[in-house]
Amino acid sequence: MSEHPAPLPDPASGQSGHDGPHGYASDKAAYLKRMRRIEGQVRGIARMIDEDVYCIDILTQVSAVTKALQSVSLALVEDHLGHCVVDAARESDEAGASKVKEASAAIGRLVRS
Repeated sequence: MSEHPAPLPDPASGQSGHDGPHGYASDKAAYLKRMRRIEGQVRGIARMIDEDVYCIDILTQVSAVTKALQSVSLALVEDHLGHCVVDAARESDEAGASKVKEASAAIGRLVRS
């Protein structure tokens, strides 16, 4: 065991900080279905703008998409904590601490957005 936890992965690099199956793997089909529904909602908003729909109606749809994305985000956080963080903590204290730090940073990005 090293004294320093492994560096956090760079999300922009496309590399994950987890080698095994991801926490969402068992619900992948459900996540994809939810994301396709959100994608359709976003296309609908673009269509509303193209058709000069009333601003408040568009904002209502933007709010719905935002809430849907937040719901997906929270579910992913829960899956990550319950799977990736727990697995890392079982591996070693250092690996667990690194995953907790990674999750905290991700949660921070979610709440600042």
